[in-house]
Amino acid sequence: MQSKDETPPRKQSFLRSSVTLLVAERLLLVFFGAGVALLFFFSALSSSLCTVLPNPIPTPLPTIVHHRPPLAPPTAPHRPLPVATTAPRPPLSTVSHRRDSRKDHDRRRSSTRATFYDDPSLSYTIDRPIANWDSKRREWLRLNPSLATPDRVIMVTGSPPGRCPNPGGDHLLLRFYKNKADYCRLHGYDLFYNTALLHPEMPGCWAKIPLVRAAMVAHPESEWVWWVDQDAAFTDMEFRPPFHRYRAHHLVVPGWPYMVYTARDWVGLNAGVFLLRNSQWGLDFLDAWASMGPQTPHHAKWGRVLDAEIRGKLTSFADDQSALVHLLAKEQRRWRDKVHLESGYDLHGYWEPIVGRLEDVAAAYAEMERRDAVLRRRHAEKEAGSYGETRNRYLDAAAGGGGEKGSGKWRGRKRRSFVTHFTGCQPCGGAHNPAYTWEGCVDGMARALNFADDQVLRAYGFGHTNLNDSASIRPLPFGFPASSRGGR
Repeated sequence: MQSKDETPPRKQSFLRSSVTLLVAERLLLVFFGAGVALLFFFSALSSSLCTVLPNPIPTPLPTIVHHRPPLAPPTAPHRPLPVATTAPRPPLSTVSHRRDSRKDHDRRRSSTRATFYDDPSLSYTIDRPIANWDSKRREWLRLNPSLATPDRVIMVTGSPPGRCPNPGGDHLLLRFYKNKADYCRLHGYDLFYNTALLHPEMPGCWAKIPLVRAAMVAHPESEWVWWVDQDAAFTDMEFRPPFHRYRAHHLVVPGWPYMVYTARDWVGLNAGVFLLRNSQWGLDFLDAWASMGPQTPHHAKWGRVLDAEIRGKLTSFADDQSALVHLLAKEQRRWRDKVHLESGYDLHGYWEPIVGRLEDVAAAYAEMERRDAVLRRRHAEKEAGSYGETRNRYLDAAAGGGGEKGSGKWRGRKRRSFVTHFTGCQPCGGAHNPAYTWEGCVDGMARALNFADDQVLRAYGFGHTNLNDSASIRPLPFGFPASSRGGR
Protein backbone atom coordinates (compact mmCIF):
# COMPACT_ATOMS: atom_id res chain seq x y z
CA MET A 1 0.00 0.00 0.00
CA GLN A 2 1.47 3.39 -1.18
CA SER A 3 2.22 6.11 1.29
CA LYS A 4 0.50 9.45 1.16
CA ASP A 5 3.53 11.39 -0.30
CA GLU A 6 4.31 9.04 -3.15
CA THR A 7 3.23 9.93 -6.72
CA PRO A 8 1.36 7.30 -8.55
CA PRO A 9 3.22 5.72 -11.53
CA ARG A 10 0.70 6.92 -14.09
CA LYS A 11 1.05 10.48 -12.90
CA GLN A 12 4.84 10.27 -12.98
CA SER A 13 4.74 9.10 -16.61
CA PHE A 14 2.47 12.00 -17.50
CA LEU A 15 4.82 14.52 -15.88
CA ARG A 16 7.84 13.13 -17.68
CA SER A 17 6.02 13.39 -21.02
CA SER A 18 5.07 17.01 -20.35
CA VAL A 19 8.62 17.99 -19.50
CA THR A 20 9.94 16.31 -22.64
CA LEU A 21 7.42 18.16 -24.82
CA LEU A 22 8.26 21.45 -23.19
CA VAL A 23 11.99 20.95 -23.76
CA ALA A 24 11.40 19.90 -27.36
CA GLU A 25 9.22 22.96 -27.95
CA ARG A 26 11.89 25.26 -26.56
CA LEU A 27 14.61 23.64 -28.67
CA LEU A 28 12.40 23.91 -31.73
CA LEU A 29 11.95 27.64 -31.13
CA VAL A 30 15.70 28.10 -30.66
CA PHE A 31 16.56 26.25 -33.90
CA PHE A 32 13.84 28.09 -35.82
CA GLY A 33 15.16 31.43 -34.68
CA ALA A 34 18.70 30.47 -35.57
CA GLY A 35 17.58 29.30 -38.99
CA VAL A 36 15.83 32.58 -39.70
CA ALA A 37 18.91 34.51 -38.60
CA LEU A 38 21.17 32.42 -40.84
CA LEU A 39 18.77 32.91 -43.77
CA PHE A 40 18.93 36.70 -43.42
CA PHE A 41 22.72 36.56 -43.04
CA PHE A 42 23.33 34.53 -46.21
CA SER A 43 20.80 36.62 -48.13
CA ALA A 44 22.64 39.81 -47.21
CA LEU A 45 26.00 38.24 -47.98
CA SER A 46 24.83 37.07 -51.43
CA SER A 47 23.43 40.51 -52.22
CA SER A 48 26.71 42.21 -51.35
CA LEU A 49 28.76 39.79 -53.47
CA CYS A 50 26.53 40.24 -56.54
CA THR A 51 26.66 44.04 -56.45
CA VAL A 52 28.94 45.47 -59.30
CA LEU A 53 31.47 47.80 -57.82
CA PRO A 54 32.22 51.02 -59.76
CA ASN A 55 35.28 50.84 -62.03
CA PRO A 56 38.16 52.62 -60.32
CA ILE A 57 39.73 53.39 -63.76
CA PRO A 58 37.94 56.36 -65.29
CA THR A 59 36.58 55.93 -68.79
CA PRO A 60 38.81 57.84 -71.24
CA LEU A 61 37.30 60.94 -72.77
CA PRO A 62 36.64 61.00 -76.52
CA THR A 63 39.68 61.97 -78.53
CA ILE A 64 37.95 65.05 -79.95
CA VAL A 65 38.18 66.76 -76.55
CA HIS A 66 41.04 69.23 -76.55
CA HIS A 67 42.78 68.63 -73.19
CA ARG A 68 44.61 71.33 -71.36
CA PRO A 69 48.33 70.58 -71.13
CA PRO A 70 49.61 69.66 -67.65
CA LEU A 71 50.71 72.51 -65.45
CA ALA A 72 54.42 73.01 -64.94
CA PRO A 73 55.92 72.30 -61.47
CA PRO A 74 55.61 75.26 -59.05
CA THR A 75 59.38 75.84 -59.16
CA ALA A 76 59.56 76.00 -62.97
CA PRO A 77 59.00 79.34 -64.74
CA HIS A 78 55.57 79.42 -66.36
CA ARG A 79 54.86 81.13 -69.63
CA PRO A 80 51.19 82.08 -70.09
CA LEU A 81 49.42 80.24 -72.88
CA PRO A 82 48.13 82.33 -75.77
CA VAL A 83 44.42 82.98 -75.72
CA ALA A 84 42.67 81.07 -78.48
CA THR A 85 40.56 83.27 -80.74
CA THR A 86 38.85 80.34 -82.43
CA ALA A 87 37.45 77.02 -81.33
CA PRO A 88 40.20 74.47 -80.66
CA ARG A 89 40.90 72.03 -83.45
CA PRO A 90 40.61 68.32 -82.78
CA PRO A 91 43.86 66.34 -82.68
CA LEU A 92 45.32 65.33 -86.03
CA SER A 93 44.74 61.67 -85.21
CA THR A 94 41.03 62.37 -84.81
CA VAL A 95 40.87 64.33 -88.06
CA SER A 96 42.73 61.54 -89.86
CA HIS A 97 40.39 58.96 -88.33
CA ARG A 98 37.36 60.91 -89.54
CA ARG A 99 38.85 61.27 -93.01
CA ASP A 100 39.63 57.56 -93.13
CA SER A 101 36.11 56.77 -91.94
CA ARG A 102 34.65 58.86 -94.75
CA LYS A 103 36.92 57.12 -97.26
CA ASP A 104 35.88 53.72 -95.93
CA HIS A 105 32.25 54.73 -96.25
CA ASP A 106 32.86 55.92 -99.81
CA ARG A 107 34.59 52.66 -100.70
CA ARG A 108 31.73 50.59 -99.33
CA ARG A 109 29.19 52.66 -101.20
CA SER A 110 31.21 52.66 -104.42
CA SER A 111 31.83 48.92 -104.24
CA THR A 112 28.11 48.23 -104.35
CA ARG A 113 27.37 50.45 -107.35
CA ALA A 114 28.47 50.09 -110.95
CA THR A 115 31.07 52.55 -112.28
CA PHE A 116 32.91 52.94 -115.56
CA TYR A 117 35.42 50.35 -114.29
CA ASP A 118 32.69 47.72 -114.71
CA ASP A 119 32.37 48.47 -118.43
CA PRO A 120 34.31 45.75 -120.34
CA SER A 121 34.66 48.01 -123.38
CA LEU A 122 36.68 50.62 -121.46
CA SER A 123 40.40 50.25 -122.04
CA TYR A 124 43.54 51.78 -120.55
CA THR A 125 45.45 51.50 -123.85
CA ILE A 126 46.05 54.39 -126.22
CA ASP A 127 44.57 52.60 -129.25
CA ARG A 128 41.00 52.43 -127.87
CA PRO A 129 39.34 55.85 -127.43
CA ILE A 130 37.14 56.63 -124.42
CA ALA A 131 33.88 58.55 -124.86
CA ASN A 132 31.94 60.59 -122.28
CA TRP A 133 34.88 60.60 -119.90
CA ASP A 134 33.77 63.78 -118.12
CA SER A 135 30.40 62.28 -117.15
CA LYS A 136 32.02 58.96 -116.17
CA ARG A 137 34.51 60.72 -113.96
CA ARG A 138 31.84 63.04 -112.50
CA GLU A 139 29.71 60.04 -111.50
CA TRP A 140 32.70 58.29 -109.93
CA LEU A 141 33.51 61.39 -107.87
CA ARG A 142 29.88 61.56 -106.75
CA LEU A 143 30.27 58.06 -105.33
CA ASN A 144 33.60 58.99 -103.73
CA PRO A 145 33.09 62.55 -102.43
CA SER A 146 35.97 62.36 -99.94
CA LEU A 147 38.39 62.11 -102.90
CA ALA A 148 36.90 65.05 -104.80
CA THR A 149 39.41 67.77 -103.87
CA PRO A 150 40.12 70.74 -106.16
CA ASP A 151 43.33 70.78 -108.20
CA ARG A 152 44.40 67.34 -106.99
CA VAL A 153 47.61 66.34 -108.77
CA ILE A 154 49.32 63.08 -109.66
CA MET A 155 52.86 63.40 -110.95
CA VAL A 156 53.90 60.78 -113.49
CA THR A 157 57.48 59.95 -114.44
CA GLY A 158 59.62 56.90 -115.10
CA SER A 159 62.72 55.30 -116.54
CA PRO A 160 63.54 52.37 -118.88
CA PRO A 161 62.73 48.81 -117.72
CA GLY A 162 66.34 47.60 -117.67
CA ARG A 163 69.53 48.78 -116.03
CA CYS A 164 71.18 51.90 -117.37
CA PRO A 165 73.98 51.14 -119.86
CA ASN A 166 75.80 54.21 -118.61
CA PRO A 167 77.92 53.57 -115.47
CA GLY A 168 76.48 55.62 -112.66
CA GLY A 169 73.23 56.18 -114.56
CA ASP A 170 71.11 54.20 -112.12
CA HIS A 171 72.41 56.27 -109.19
CA LEU A 172 71.62 59.49 -111.04
CA LEU A 173 68.09 58.29 -111.78
CA LEU A 174 67.69 57.40 -108.10
CA ARG A 175 68.63 60.94 -107.12
CA PHE A 176 66.26 62.41 -109.72
CA TYR A 177 63.51 60.18 -108.33
CA LYS A 178 64.27 61.28 -104.76
CA ASN A 179 64.02 64.89 -105.88
CA LYS A 180 60.54 64.34 -107.29
CA ALA A 181 59.45 62.31 -104.26
CA ASP A 182 60.63 65.10 -101.95
CA TYR A 183 58.72 67.71 -103.92
CA CYS A 184 55.51 65.67 -103.98
CA ARG A 185 55.74 64.94 -100.25
CA LEU A 186 56.19 68.63 -99.45
CA HIS A 187 53.13 69.63 -101.46
CA GLY A 188 50.83 66.66 -100.93
CA TYR A 189 50.90 65.37 -104.52
CA ASP A 190 50.67 61.74 -105.55
CA LEU A 191 53.61 60.27 -107.48
CA PHE A 192 53.62 57.36 -109.93
CA TYR A 193 57.06 56.20 -111.05
CA ASN A 194 56.90 53.68 -113.86
CA THR A 195 59.55 51.38 -115.30
CA ALA A 196 57.31 49.35 -117.65
CA LEU A 197 56.84 50.05 -121.35
CA LEU A 198 53.05 50.21 -121.68
CA HIS A 199 53.11 50.13 -125.48
CA PRO A 200 55.90 48.05 -127.06
CA GLU A 201 55.89 50.14 -130.24
CA MET A 202 56.10 53.50 -128.41
CA PRO A 203 59.55 53.58 -126.78
CA GLY A 204 61.77 56.50 -125.91
CA CYS A 205 60.20 59.95 -125.96
CA TRP A 206 56.83 58.51 -127.05
CA ALA A 207 56.49 56.22 -124.01
CA LYS A 208 55.01 59.06 -121.93
CA ILE A 209 51.76 59.25 -123.91
CA PRO A 210 50.33 55.76 -123.13
CA LEU A 211 51.57 56.20 -119.55
CA VAL A 212 49.79 59.52 -119.05
CA ARG A 213 46.67 58.07 -120.68
CA ALA A 214 46.62 55.09 -118.29
CA ALA A 215 47.20 57.38 -115.29
CA MET A 216 44.15 59.46 -116.22
CA VAL A 217 41.94 56.36 -116.14
CA ALA A 218 43.57 54.93 -113.01
CA HIS A 219 43.22 58.22 -111.09
CA PRO A 220 39.82 59.80 -111.73
CA GLU A 221 40.23 61.63 -108.41
CA SER A 222 43.13 63.68 -109.86
CA GLU A 223 42.26 66.87 -111.67
CA TRP A 224 45.73 67.21 -113.19
CA VAL A 225 48.26 64.70 -114.50
CA TRP A 226 51.74 66.22 -114.35
CA TRP A 227 54.35 64.62 -116.57
CA VAL A 228 58.02 65.27 -115.67
CA ASP A 229 60.93 63.74 -117.63
CA GLN A 230 63.39 61.52 -115.77
CA ASP A 231 66.22 64.06 -116.26
CA ALA A 232 64.30 67.07 -114.89
CA ALA A 233 64.82 68.23 -111.29
CA PHE A 234 62.88 70.61 -109.08
CA THR A 235 65.24 73.33 -107.90
CA ASP A 236 62.69 75.50 -106.10
CA MET A 237 61.10 73.10 -103.63
CA GLU A 238 58.76 75.75 -102.19
CA PHE A 239 57.11 76.94 -105.40
CA ARG A 240 53.97 75.34 -106.78
CA PRO A 241 52.21 76.02 -110.10
CA PRO A 242 49.49 78.70 -109.94
CA PHE A 243 46.59 76.38 -110.72
CA HIS A 244 44.10 79.20 -110.20
CA ARG A 245 45.40 80.74 -113.42
CA TYR A 246 44.63 77.57 -115.38
CA ARG A 247 40.88 77.33 -114.71
CA ALA A 248 40.05 77.74 -118.40
CA HIS A 249 42.87 75.55 -119.69
CA HIS A 250 43.40 71.82 -120.15
CA LEU A 251 47.06 71.75 -121.21
CA VAL A 252 49.88 73.76 -119.65
CA VAL A 253 53.25 73.40 -121.35
CA PRO A 254 56.36 75.62 -121.11
CA GLY A 255 56.68 77.70 -124.25
CA TRP A 256 56.14 80.97 -126.11
CA PRO A 257 53.10 81.63 -128.34
CA TYR A 258 54.97 83.36 -131.16
CA MET A 259 57.59 80.63 -131.45
CA VAL A 260 54.92 77.91 -131.57
CA TYR A 261 51.98 79.38 -133.48
CA THR A 262 53.89 81.62 -135.90
CA ALA A 263 57.52 80.52 -136.15
CA ARG A 264 56.78 76.81 -135.55
CA ASP A 265 60.15 76.44 -133.89
CA TRP A 266 61.22 73.14 -132.35
CA VAL A 267 62.40 74.94 -129.20
CA GLY A 268 59.21 77.02 -129.02
CA LEU A 269 58.09 74.64 -126.26
CA ASN A 270 59.39 71.67 -124.33
CA ALA A 271 57.44 68.41 -124.15
CA GLY A 272 59.44 67.08 -121.19
CA VAL A 273 57.27 68.80 -118.58
CA PHE A 274 53.54 69.49 -118.93
CA LEU A 275 50.28 69.55 -117.01
CA LEU A 276 47.23 67.86 -118.58
CA ARG A 277 43.75 68.16 -117.14
CA ASN A 278 42.00 64.83 -116.55
CA SER A 279 39.17 65.46 -119.00
CA GLN A 280 37.65 64.32 -122.27
CA TRP A 281 39.59 67.12 -123.96
CA GLY A 282 42.79 65.73 -122.48
CA LEU A 283 42.08 62.19 -123.72
CA ASP A 284 41.22 63.46 -127.21
CA PHE A 285 44.41 65.52 -127.29
CA LEU A 286 46.54 62.50 -126.37
CA ASP A 287 44.86 60.49 -129.14
CA ALA A 288 45.64 63.20 -131.69
CA TRP A 289 49.23 63.52 -130.46
CA ALA A 290 49.78 59.75 -130.55
CA SER A 291 48.48 59.55 -134.15
CA MET A 292 51.96 60.69 -135.28
CA GLY A 293 53.78 58.13 -133.09
CA PRO A 294 55.90 55.14 -134.12
CA GLN A 295 53.04 52.68 -133.48
CA THR A 296 51.21 53.97 -136.57
CA PRO A 297 51.95 52.93 -140.18
CA HIS A 298 52.37 56.62 -141.12
CA HIS A 299 55.22 57.43 -138.73
CA ALA A 300 57.86 57.66 -141.50
CA LYS A 301 55.62 60.02 -143.49
CA TRP A 302 55.15 62.21 -140.42
CA GLY A 303 58.91 62.38 -140.06
CA ARG A 304 59.24 63.90 -143.53
CA VAL A 305 56.36 66.31 -142.94
CA LEU A 306 57.78 67.55 -139.66
CA ASP A 307 61.30 67.86 -141.11
CA ALA A 308 59.94 70.27 -143.71
CA GLU A 309 57.63 72.17 -141.34
CA ILE A 310 59.33 72.51 -137.94
CA ARG A 311 62.22 74.95 -137.81
CA GLY A 312 65.30 73.77 -135.93
CA LYS A 313 64.15 70.14 -135.65
CA LEU A 314 67.13 68.05 -134.55
CA THR A 315 65.85 64.50 -135.09
CA SER A 316 65.48 62.63 -138.37
CA PHE A 317 62.21 60.99 -137.24
CA ALA A 318 58.89 62.24 -135.93
CA ASP A 319 59.64 62.94 -132.27
CA ASP A 320 57.10 63.90 -129.63
CA GLN A 321 58.16 67.56 -129.39
CA SER A 322 58.01 68.37 -133.09
CA ALA A 323 54.68 66.53 -133.28
CA LEU A 324 53.35 68.67 -130.41
CA VAL A 325 54.43 71.92 -132.12
CA HIS A 326 52.77 70.75 -135.35
CA LEU A 327 49.56 69.78 -133.57
CA LEU A 328 49.21 73.15 -131.84
CA ALA A 329 50.22 75.25 -134.85
CA LYS A 330 48.22 73.38 -137.50
CA GLU A 331 45.01 72.85 -135.52
CA GLN A 332 44.75 76.11 -133.58
CA ARG A 333 41.00 76.35 -133.94
CA ARG A 334 40.55 72.98 -132.23
CA TRP A 335 43.13 73.22 -129.44
CA ARG A 336 44.51 76.73 -128.86
CA ASP A 337 41.78 78.08 -126.54
CA LYS A 338 42.45 75.35 -123.98
CA VAL A 339 46.27 75.49 -124.17
CA HIS A 340 48.41 77.74 -121.98
CA LEU A 341 52.04 78.21 -123.03
CA GLU A 342 53.71 79.07 -119.72
CA SER A 343 56.63 81.50 -119.76
CA GLY A 344 55.97 83.36 -116.50
CA TYR A 345 58.14 80.95 -114.54
CA ASP A 346 60.54 78.11 -115.29
CA LEU A 347 58.21 75.15 -115.71
CA HIS A 348 61.13 74.04 -117.87
CA GLY A 349 64.53 75.63 -117.32
CA TYR A 350 67.47 74.86 -119.59
CA TRP A 351 70.17 73.53 -117.29
CA GLU A 352 73.45 74.96 -118.61
CA PRO A 353 73.00 78.64 -117.64
CA ILE A 354 71.24 77.68 -114.39
CA VAL A 355 73.82 75.43 -112.72
CA GLY A 356 76.59 78.03 -113.03
CA ARG A 357 74.78 80.61 -110.90
CA LEU A 358 73.39 78.42 -108.11
CA GLU A 359 75.78 79.86 -105.50
CA ASP A 360 74.72 83.41 -106.42
CA VAL A 361 71.06 82.46 -106.06
CA ALA A 362 71.70 80.75 -102.71
CA ALA A 363 73.57 83.87 -101.48
CA ALA A 364 70.71 86.13 -102.55
CA TYR A 365 68.16 84.02 -100.68
CA ALA A 366 70.41 83.92 -97.60
CA GLU A 367 70.66 87.71 -97.64
CA MET A 368 66.87 87.91 -97.88
CA GLU A 369 66.55 85.70 -94.80
CA ARG A 370 69.12 87.70 -92.82
CA ARG A 371 66.88 90.74 -93.18
CA ASP A 372 63.61 88.96 -92.40
CA ALA A 373 63.25 86.81 -89.27
CA VAL A 374 59.99 85.28 -90.55
CA LEU A 375 61.72 83.73 -93.55
CA ARG A 376 64.56 82.20 -91.53
CA ARG A 377 62.34 80.89 -88.73
CA ARG A 378 62.63 77.15 -88.16
CA HIS A 379 59.47 75.19 -88.91
CA ALA A 380 58.13 71.68 -89.47
CA GLU A 381 58.50 70.14 -92.90
CA LYS A 382 54.72 69.97 -93.27
CA GLU A 383 54.64 73.77 -93.09
CA ALA A 384 56.88 74.13 -96.15
CA GLY A 385 53.94 75.02 -98.38
CA SER A 386 52.77 77.94 -96.25
CA TYR A 387 56.33 79.21 -95.81
CA GLY A 388 56.79 78.98 -99.57
CA GLU A 389 53.72 81.16 -100.07
CA THR A 390 55.16 83.68 -97.59
CA ARG A 391 58.46 83.77 -99.48
CA ASN A 392 56.71 84.15 -102.82
CA ARG A 393 54.77 87.13 -101.50
CA TYR A 394 58.06 88.63 -100.37
CA LEU A 395 59.63 88.00 -103.77
CA ASP A 396 56.61 89.41 -105.60
CA ALA A 397 56.77 92.54 -103.46
CA ALA A 398 60.49 92.85 -104.19
CA ALA A 399 59.70 92.45 -107.87
CA GLY A 400 57.33 95.40 -107.73
CA GLY A 401 54.07 93.50 -107.23
CA GLY A 402 54.17 91.82 -110.59
CA GLY A 403 53.04 88.50 -109.14
CA GLU A 404 55.07 86.57 -111.69
CA LYS A 405 57.94 84.31 -110.80
CA GLY A 406 61.00 85.74 -112.52
CA SER A 407 59.89 89.36 -112.94
CA GLY A 408 61.21 92.71 -111.74
CA LYS A 409 64.21 92.96 -109.41
CA TRP A 410 64.24 89.20 -108.74
CA ARG A 411 64.18 88.20 -112.36
CA GLY A 412 66.67 85.74 -113.81
CA ARG A 413 69.86 85.43 -111.84
CA LYS A 414 68.45 86.11 -108.36
CA ARG A 415 65.44 83.81 -108.32
CA ARG A 416 65.46 80.03 -108.16
CA SER A 417 64.56 78.17 -111.30
CA PHE A 418 61.49 76.06 -110.61
CA VAL A 419 62.47 73.09 -112.83
CA THR A 420 65.96 72.50 -114.17
CA HIS A 421 65.89 70.16 -117.16
CA PHE A 422 69.06 68.41 -118.28
CA THR A 423 68.08 68.12 -121.91
CA GLY A 424 70.74 66.48 -124.04
CA CYS A 425 72.62 64.89 -121.12
CA GLN A 426 70.99 61.42 -121.21
CA PRO A 427 71.96 60.34 -117.64
CA CYS A 428 70.84 56.75 -118.18
CA GLY A 429 71.84 56.03 -121.78
CA GLY A 430 74.97 58.18 -121.77
CA ALA A 431 74.64 59.27 -125.43
CA HIS A 432 74.80 62.95 -124.53
CA ASN A 433 74.66 65.81 -127.00
CA PRO A 434 78.14 66.40 -128.49
CA ALA A 435 77.80 70.06 -127.53
CA TYR A 436 78.31 69.03 -123.88
CA THR A 437 80.87 66.94 -122.07
CA TRP A 438 79.82 64.07 -119.85
CA GLU A 439 81.74 65.57 -116.94
CA GLY A 440 79.90 68.85 -117.41
CA CYS A 441 76.53 67.05 -117.37
CA VAL A 442 77.36 64.98 -114.27
CA ASP A 443 78.72 67.95 -112.33
CA GLY A 444 75.72 70.06 -113.30
CA MET A 445 73.26 67.38 -112.23
CA ALA A 446 75.02 66.89 -108.89
CA ARG A 447 75.06 70.64 -108.18
CA ALA A 448 71.39 71.11 -109.04
CA LEU A 449 70.30 68.09 -106.99
CA ASN A 450 72.40 69.24 -104.01
CA PHE A 451 70.91 72.72 -104.33
CA ALA A 452 67.41 71.24 -104.14
CA ASP A 453 68.38 68.82 -101.38
CA ASP A 454 69.62 71.71 -99.22
CA GLN A 455 66.08 73.10 -99.23
CA VAL A 456 64.77 69.75 -98.00
CA LEU A 457 67.48 69.17 -95.38
CA ARG A 458 66.87 72.66 -93.99
CA ALA A 459 63.74 71.37 -92.20
CA TYR A 460 65.91 68.68 -90.57
CA GLY A 461 68.56 71.14 -89.40
CA PHE A 462 71.30 70.27 -91.90
CA GLY A 463 72.79 71.45 -95.17
CA HIS A 464 75.61 70.74 -97.62
CA THR A 465 78.96 72.38 -96.99
CA ASN A 466 79.12 73.20 -100.72
CA LEU A 467 77.16 72.27 -103.83
CA ASN A 468 80.04 70.34 -105.38
CA ASP A 469 80.16 67.78 -102.55
CA SER A 470 77.12 65.52 -102.30
CA ALA A 471 78.35 63.67 -99.21
CA SER A 472 79.54 66.49 -96.95
CA ILE A 473 76.81 67.69 -94.54
CA ARG A 474 76.90 70.13 -91.63
CA PRO A 475 74.42 71.01 -88.85
CA LEU A 476 72.85 74.45 -89.16
CA PRO A 477 72.98 76.83 -86.15
CA PHE A 478 69.90 78.44 -84.67
CA GLY A 479 69.02 81.60 -86.56
CA PHE A 480 70.79 80.46 -89.73
CA PRO A 481 71.81 82.24 -91.88
CA ALA A 482 71.73 85.39 -89.76
CA SER A 483 73.82 83.87 -86.96
CA SER A 484 76.55 81.28 -86.76
CA ARG A 485 76.10 80.80 -83.01
CA GLY A 486 73.64 78.75 -81.01
CA GLY A 487 72.25 75.28 -81.12
CA ARG A 488 71.16 73.25 -84.04
